[in-house]
Amino acid sequence: MTAATVLLADDHSAIRGGLRIILESIGGFTVVGEAADGAGAVRMARALRPDVVLMDLRMPGMDGIAATAEITGEGLSAVLVLTTFDIDEYVFAALRAGAAGFLLKSVEPAELVRAVQSVADGDSVLSPEVTGRLISAFVQSPAAAAAPAAAAAAATGTLPAESLTAREEAVLACIGEGLSNQQISRRLGIAETTVKTHVSRVLAKLGVSSRVQAAIAFRERGGGPGR
Repeated sequence: MTAATVLLADDHSAIRGGLRIILESIGGFTVVGEAADGAGAVRMARALRPDVVLMDLRMPGMDGIAATAEITGEGLSAVLVLTTFDIDEYVFAALRAGAAGFLLKSVEPAELVRAVQSVADGDSVLSPEVTGRLISAFVQSPAAAAAPAAAAAAATGTLPAESLTAREEAVLACIGEGLSNQQISRRLGIAETTVKTHVSRVLAKLGVSSRVQAAIAFRERGGGPGR
């Protein structure tokens, strides 16, 4: 199995160095580049097409939110956000921009490795509990609604031009609960590879680039737990 490739984006070289050591020595990933700001991350993502961009949010010039919107909007890579504070307005905006999930910078090395592999495999890095909190906050928070226009537009979750099949609706409901591909596989009694195919089709039909955006779209369409 080929090691997943990772691009690091953080304005602190010491943090990038530490992440590189963890990802390459413990995780067996290939770090293909390092960027000190959002603009550099976008340029390198276009050139290198890594499997995952590990993205800091607060950087000079183009920040991680705008960079995430460009990278996911162009389909260049999955983005996993690194943040200092749990679920603040920066995290809201990054998830609306298409990030696959977020980690605190205090994350343990083993958890970082698992999260990067999960995103590389097409899953999100949000537990069902966190997904529920986020969706509720999106609905209730004016700050979340005031995310940058490009990010908000990318995650609007408008009704798809092509209707979802019954199976795709069931998969979307599971995504709305924050379930992983493995959990969806067990819930619906279908192979995990089949789940991945359905997830890809759901994202395409909803016109979104991440599972988090799909979960938001599900709730905005009137879905919810137990639907």
